[in-house]
Amino acid sequence: MTLTSVDAALDRRCANAVRFLAADGVEKAASGHPGMPMGMADVATVIWTRFLRHQPHDPTWPDRDRFVLSAGHGSMLLYSLLHLAGYDLPLAELQRFRQLGSRTPGHPEHGMTPGVETTTGPLGQGVGNAVGMALARRMAAARLADAQWSPVHWRVFAIAGDGCLMEGVSHEAASLAGHLGLGELVLYYDDNRITIEGGTDLALSDDAAKRFEAYGWQVLRCDPYDHASIAKATEEALADTARPSLVICPSHIGYGAPHKQDTRHAHGEPLGADELAAAKRALGWPESPSFLVPEDVKARFAAHVAALRPEYDAWQRDRAAWQARQPDKAAMLEALNRGRVPTDLVEKLCEVAPKGTAATRVHGSAVLQEAARLVPSLIGGSADLEPSTKTWIKDSPAVTRQDASGRNLHFGVREHGMGAVMNGLALSGWTPYGASFLVFTDYARPAIRLSSLMHLPCIWVFTHDSVFLGEDGPTHQPIEHLAALRLIPGLLVIRPADGLETAAAWGMAIERRDGPTLLALSRQNLPELPRPSTFHASMLRRGATVVREHDAADAITLIATGSEVAPALDAADRLGTLGLAVRVVSMLAPTRFLEQDAAWRDRVLPPGGRRVSIEAGVTAGWQALVGPDGLTIGIDRFGESAPASALAEHFGLTGEAIARRVREWAGR
Repeated sequence: MTLTSVDAALDRRCANAVRFLAADGVEKAASGHPGMPMGMADVATVIWTRFLRHQPHDPTWPDRDRFVLSAGHGSMLLYSLLHLAGYDLPLAELQRFRQLGSRTPGHPEHGMTPGVETTTGPLGQGVGNAVGMALARRMAAARLADAQWSPVHWRVFAIAGDGCLMEGVSHEAASLAGHLGLGELVLYYDDNRITIEGGTDLALSDDAAKRFEAYGWQVLRCDPYDHASIAKATEEALADTARPSLVICPSHIGYGAPHKQDTRHAHGEPLGADELAAAKRALGWPESPSFLVPEDVKARFAAHVAALRPEYDAWQRDRAAWQARQPDKAAMLEALNRGRVPTDLVEKLCEVAPKGTAATRVHGSAVLQEAARLVPSLIGGSADLEPSTKTWIKDSPAVTRQDASGRNLHFGVREHGMGAVMNGLALSGWTPYGASFLVFTDYARPAIRLSSLMHLPCIWVFTHDSVFLGEDGPTHQPIEHLAALRLIPGLLVIRPADGLETAAAWGMAIERRDGPTLLALSRQNLPELPRPSTFHASMLRRGATVVREHDAADAITLIATGSEVAPALDAADRLGTLGLAVRVVSMLAPTRFLEQDAAWRDRVLPPGGRRVSIEAGVTAGWQALVGPDGLTIGIDRFGESAPASALAEHFGLTGEAIARRVREWAGR
């Protein structure tokens, strides 16, 4: 429902309260961005006092509307709205803006502040998140509604600035949103024409309206300081359920500041005491006290929340009746809302793990089918590379503009947009996966990093994981990527060596609810590994297992990942004929292994033993496992264009070449 205004003067006071709470917060912190909140306070006020369906006492209400501040540098705008609307964000927290331990960090962080739907700041990412949320809504509605009722009515409201629309990720996501007709999304464009260096005309002359019209969006305009105009544009946007809508707001950065309005100085620095006081005088706001919250303003925000309470209560009642009729659908809603998946997936998937010789991308396809059967929230797709990544759920169609009931997503050639959309899907309860070639994590990395920062259960499936993809050459051959990705805090990188490890990798990824997982899969065929009688599949959860044991105290341990485990075993056989005692460890996930207790680490890598690492990538990072006297075998240069077998010979990664290097290193 919409609560219409009956008091234009009160509307202005509400907007000014938002505006100057934001400016006061930046001023007190002596750090921040006052201009954007001052310029868009009226637009945000109209959204939050007339349209946004939410209940501050229940911030995770499944049917709440989502509000995304893609222009996350204007975070004080969001914090001001949350405080005024009655969320658990006391005024004291606004007064601690950008301070250590506060719930008002410099950019909004999901999971830290009640009501913050996503972490924003890297410009354009929030646009992609909002697209993902709108897609999540469309998919949930297609699955959960019955003939009598649907638990899904929510919409997505987002604010983006000039910087967001300059960044390429927003274009990738907007193009996909238009293609799918995501009418659940309304994006307000804070068109203030100012960037850090000056006017946007320094580097920008394109027509955003025409661009979004070409993407298939409805494009509207409003006067961002006329509440009736803002409301009218919003109503028109919501009425068009077949297209996402862009509402262009030709705003003034630092609105009201007599000397800094419409200048770059209003963007990333406090106004200063004199300029802030002058802005308050210009807009008829008391100069003191700071952080003023008039009672009638609080009452206005509270009135909107109260007007929505009957709808919220009706939703709870209707949900109970629907749950009785549709227990399976209700269980799925609960799983989406709570992020629930089975807890024994590693064991279940290992029971049906593919056997024999095949590429791990092929094994992954087989495992994915069983995982999809067990986990209804698992959805995903590829950046136009599915025939190569093998990531199609075979018993389901693709999501289209007409039908969102499928589980396969065509992201197009858009790795960056794919990642941002995936994060939006994960924030809405889905377990999304996205696939491409490992080298193209270069395009997806910003979104991967944010999925880790937000502890989202995204699954990144990247195939063609080494130089052994072959003839495409060094532009497509990842060298430094595994090492770089392992450095992202909270990202679990898994590189399986055969079908069983691939099954465990998928299980570990889906079970993990506190962070993202990246599966690095091979293009080339890999043999099934032999394992000792003491092996159990549950050991794979611990990140590394012994695949060739030797009880000699002076045994050399070869530590390999993925496609290098088989040649390591070959090398062990060759070295054994020379009288060398050799063990082989498959290091499925180094970061997971290092998290294990000392007893397990010592069991896999006996203290004092000589160690060798083997991986078809840079050797950086492996010294931590092999020790200062250990040997690291890898590729510390870019690749070559040639068949995989020739590359193995060229880079010394055959069993024979590895054995020769180890023999020389060991003095034999």
